[in-house]
Amino acid sequence: MPPTAELAPIAAASTTYAPSQNIAELKESATIAVANRARSLRAAGREVIDLGAGEPDFDTPAFIRNAAHKAIDAGATHYTATEGILPLRQAIAAEATAIAGRGATAGGDPIQAADVVVSNGSKQSLFNACFVLFGPGDEVLIPTPSWTSYYEMVALARATAVPVWGDRERDLKVTAASLAAAATPRTRGILLNSPSNPTGAVYGRSELAEIVALAEERGWWIISDEIYARITYDTPATSVLELASSRDRLILVNGVAKAYAMTGWRIGWAIAPRTVSAAMTAFQSHTTSNPAAVSQHAAVAALTDVAAADASIAEMVREFRARRDAATALLDAAGVRYVRPDGAFYLYIDVGGDGGAFATRLLDTQGVAVVPGAAFLTPEWVRVSYAAPREQVLEGVRRLAAAL
Repeated sequence: MPPTAELAPIAAASTTYAPSQNIAELKESATIAVANRARSLRAAGREVIDLGAGEPDFDTPAFIRNAAHKAIDAGATHYTATEGILPLRQAIAAEATAIAGRGATAGGDPIQAADVVVSNGSKQSLFNACFVLFGPGDEVLIPTPSWTSYYEMVALARATAVPVWGDRERDLKVTAASLAAAATPRTRGILLNSPSNPTGAVYGRSELAEIVALAEERGWWIISDEIYARITYDTPATSVLELASSRDRLILVNGVAKAYAMTGWRIGWAIAPRTVSAAMTAFQSHTTSNPAAVSQHAAVAALTDVAAADASIAEMVREFRARRDAATALLDAAGVRYVRPDGAFYLYIDVGGDGGAFATRLLDTQGVAVVPGAAFLTPEWVRVSYAAPREQVLEGVRRLAAAL
């Protein structure tokens, strides 16, 4: 039989692809979709102010880049342990132990390197945690609005994401009471994020303490995404490590992407009870294996050269604060309603109607890209990132306010 005849059935089959049940309900990341559309318009010659990206517009600090060069020259170009190199896990454990030590209820043994799993960004760490903790029949409470990928990660784990909507009067934050009201006998966990993406809201110590106490009382898992913890403007963000009486049902996720302007280096981590960290390591060994070796060595420098890191972060946060203050002054003058961010680098703006239609019109007519609030299950809002040059942020906000 001729080779072409043998290949014909395969070619025909490829045109009738249907997604597996694993991804039947999967939606594209809305934030990435906005970035892609802005990029396409730029390629077509349009001038676009992109206020959709959740990525610091700063270069990775020089001391971190230099550490990466040295690591390459020293031969750090091979596989590492799946869970990450020991010096990085030790640095993460030491930092987390110091954070836990700030809490009145913190106690127990210090966090060890074996409790840490380093992954290809905090997004993978979050997915690993959801996948090894939850399954069919489980429900996971998600304070809403929340980052778009939380809902999809829980769904990919075959569990059910349960949105719990925050109050406008509380900057769209939830309370322990609202979480308790949404719970059922199938509730297995809660996914926290403070400072918040998309709102920039920061949970106060007492607010977070009540939520942690509820989760401990009910025996829920807590997954706490603290990727924006070092980007705050008035008071430091409280970590769940400072509040939990035990780490037996606590997963803390963080990484170097935001505070250290290292988004492209793809280094995140999870700190978990030893049995859970072992399960995440085993799972990761069959998916991606270890994160990039050079990136891990760069992350070691980020976490251990404390003086250089603190100076770089302080400089970046000062600029974010200046952008926030200038942008919110424009919104206030225009009478626009929004959540005033105490952390992260987002403005969450109430457009009073269909946020998706508004975002499309804003991009098509004003050349400003923002993320529709429907991505975060709050369709009357849009998210504006001020992680862009200040003049672009202010011009984009002026155009948005005028469009409203």
